Amino acid sequence: MSESSGLGALLAAPGMTIVPGAYDAIGARLIEEAGFAAAYMTGAGTALARGYPDLGLITMTEMVENAGTMARAIGIPLIADADTGFGNELNVTRCVREYEARGVAAIHIEDQVMPKRCGHLDGKEVVSRQEFLAKVRAAVAARRHPGFGIIARTDARAVLGFDEAVWRANAALDAGADMAFVEATQTLDEAASVPRLVAGPCVLNVVPGGRTPLSDLGEAESMGYRMAILPALVFMATIDAADAVLATLRRTRVSPPREQNITQMFRRFDADRWDALRSRFLGEDVTTP
Repeated sequence: MSESSGLGALLAAPGMTIVPGAYDAIGARLIEEAGFAAAYMTGAGTALARGYPDLGLITMTEMVENAGTMARAIGIPLIADADTGFGNELNVTRCVREYEARGVAAIHIEDQVMPKRCGHLDGKEVVSRQEFLAKVRAAVAARRHPGFGIIARTDARAVLGFDEAVWRANAALDAGADMAFVEATQTLDEAASVPRLVAGPCVLNVVPGGRTPLSDLGEAESMGYRMAILPALVFMATIDAADAVLATLRRTRVSPPREQNITQMFRRFDADRWDALRSRFLGEDVTTP
């Protein structure tokens, strides 16, 4: 991942980058086709797609493989959830190298105790300052290319207070992280204070019904955030749409009409290019002697 195609390019661009989240390659491709500069792999959506809540039940292998599938499907940078790094500094080292090898542009690693929980749920615990910063340093040292981005997320606000969360964000940047991610600020004043108090580029997590009462991304940009991720955007829309179409089918016993047919759907996922590739190799007739 080069600086020109990864997190560095997003940070070099003016304003705030809006990064919708998806849980699979279909969602990632839709984000790209909609014209966004980057896509986000949601850990919560990855867990839900495997039948589990976001309670630390998904392994590194499952997360990495999903990220690799999504990254392969798009030409824009993919930023991925990497939970806690899945263990100690040794696990973090492997985690970084596995994501990097699959073409992911950046990951975020948090300071929750494993098994972790969704950042907007109660009952979280965080590790010590020392353990968090050791993981950040390990992540920075593990990457094989400087273009691979390390985002340091702290969940300390809910456990140890806002001031501690700001301290950890600044300390993580000092340890080499490229961006800081203060999760689940609880008021608009707190949300606005983060970019002023943290000495580096900051990420905002926009979760409908979550702890942070901020959904206006123009307002977030004016506060100074450099990136806003929307992890639940696609999977919540998918659930709503599926609920509606399934209810219609059960009520009417008629397959609802769709805006696109199956051929059009396949074309959005490169069917024409793959067909042309097959034709290329079948193009010459074989004459029987």
